[in-house]
Amino acid sequence: MDQFKNLMLSLNQALEQAQVDPQLVSVVDSITNTCKNIAERLRGGALSGLYGSAEQENIQGEVQKKLDVISNDLLKQSLLANRSVAGIASEEEENVIAGNAEGRYLVTFDPLDGSSNIDVNVTVGTIFSILALPNSDPASTVTNDTFLQAGHKQIAAGYVLYGPSVILAITTGQGVSMYNLGADGVFYQTEDQIKVPEHTQEFAINMSNQRFWQAPMQRYINDVLLGEEGPLGKRFNMRWIASMVAEVHRILTRGGVFMYPYDNRDPSKAGKLRLMYEGNPMSFLIEQAGGASSNTQKPIMDVEPHYIHQRVPVILGSKEEVERVNTYHQSTSSD
Repeated sequence: MDQFKNLMLSLNQALEQAQVDPQLVSVVDSITNTCKNIAERLRGGALSGLYGSAEQENIQGEVQKKLDVISNDLLKQSLLANRSVAGIASEEEENVIAGNAEGRYLVTFDPLDGSSNIDVNVTVGTIFSILALPNSDPASTVTNDTFLQAGHKQIAAGYVLYGPSVILAITTGQGVSMYNLGADGVFYQTEDQIKVPEHTQEFAINMSNQRFWQAPMQRYINDVLLGEEGPLGKRFNMRWIASMVAEVHRILTRGGVFMYPYDNRDPSKAGKLRLMYEGNPMSFLIEQAGGASSNTQKPIMDVEPHYIHQRVPVILGSKEEVERVNTYHQSTSSD
């Protein structure tokens, strides 16, 4: 425990030391307290009776798991009861929900990322992003358009990972810290000012979609797979967990590059991942830790949203590799 003696602050103590707005702290409290509840439900496993499908679809046209619905409802209830929350937007809801008239913050969230992993007991998580209510928008008139702010306007973002231990990663724009949930129900800081290694030899991508990718991504992956004999001159390992929280957590822990690129299966969907619920918050974390994120043309957080459920290609992780992927896509060679 000696390595943690200067870090074992509770989450609230650490936010207070960082002089974070008390109202923002209360919003983070609402999220993390709810995530403790979600973690408890997950811990029950099949004995809880919460495995399996809820036999209904969300706004994305995806069949929801029972725990998708429960996690979404728990977060909605908790956040809408918080006076500092002016409105919420969930990946599981068609439209945003107005909150409290005196609220100053907007919250977007993916209540249970990677929920296809639940039934096989593989890591899942909750992703959240916090925005400020625009000065020109009264809290009483919060609409979908109120949330359409570029990622660089985020005030805070993070995720809670439900794995062998429950871990919170969070940024308020002053670097990235990690907290472990203790047996006493308190999140304690275990890492501060996390840095993503600039170089990597590890990539994460769903290779089963390879035939649908654009030519530049095809070329990049082909060169990666050539290893030491190829143009990149090094051997890569591949990982794929099908949970963005787990993938990003690994990158924050030891580096790597995560890719969910554009593919041509459905031209109406530029990518699989949602800008507001996944792309922006994870990009904020990665960039605050010294990494990079991109849609292959520009930083994710520079993308101007025009739809609350907008999708976007996502490349993020160790800076050198993200820049390399960008170079493949921005080269003058024709596809």
